[in-house]
Amino acid sequence: MNSALKADQLKLLSQKALIIRAELIKMLGLSGSGHSGGSLSAVDILTCLYFHEMDIDPQYPDKQERDRFVLSKGHAAPALYATLAERGYFPKDFLTGLRKLGSPLQGHPDYLKLAGIDASTGSLGQGFSWAVGMALAAKIDKKAYRVYVLLGDGELQEGMVWEAAMAAAHYKLDNLVAIVDNNKLQIDGFLQDVMSVEPIMEKFNSFGWASFAIADGHDFEQIISALEQAGRTKGKPALLLAQTVKGKGCSFMENKVEWHGAAPNPDEVERALKELYSQQSAL
Repeated sequence: MNSALKADQLKLLSQKALIIRAELIKMLGLSGSGHSGGSLSAVDILTCLYFHEMDIDPQYPDKQERDRFVLSKGHAAPALYATLAERGYFPKDFLTGLRKLGSPLQGHPDYLKLAGIDASTGSLGQGFSWAVGMALAAKIDKKAYRVYVLLGDGELQEGMVWEAAMAAAHYKLDNLVAIVDNNKLQIDGFLQDVMSVEPIMEKFNSFGWASFAIADGHDFEQIISALEQAGRTKGKPALLLAQTVKGKGCSFMENKVEWHGAAPNPDEVERALKELYSQQSAL
């Protein structure tokens, strides 16, 4: 890849991420409920996966050979929905139905309701186990697809996460990539105060994983580089530990625990969109 093409690609990813952030802010504002902070912290990771990394085709969302994605931190569904809409899985008009009766955009992803959803998630820890099962199935069936799963750092407090991690290493699932959205906040406060999960990389390493650090989980070059390292890993699953900012992109939401499970009011929507559109103009 030449440097000019690389620069163009990084600019495109930045543009997509800002569009996705703006869409999820509008969605949350219309619904009046939902999770803002953890959705915003995950956007850049999702953008890299859906617009750079994964072998997928929105025209054939169920094709057997596609890569799979599992949002284990299912409460960040607005980020996934906005990403899928931008990628072309369904019309953007659907986004106005977030959390409304009869809408396929439920508070947590449901694979029976919406194209592009590979797993129903919500109960923390279970999505990771689902992803391990998918990766194991690919190995048994001798399929080449890869499985990506995004976890919240608070989610690592769940015991079944570590059962899944143990199984993934035991079965040498080098087609599995787990990404931890390490924004350091959960609904009750800072992880270090509620229940520390550190040292994360060392724990995964002790379970037999290959672990890679992403110092800035909003830097596309760093995310892509880590994904490439994961892709070269053989004989064991890969963990990417991404340092992120809760509420990233909206200054008044950043690193604020009160935005974990809150939606913006009309004035806050206007303020957030003004900031995001300003960032778009600066690209």
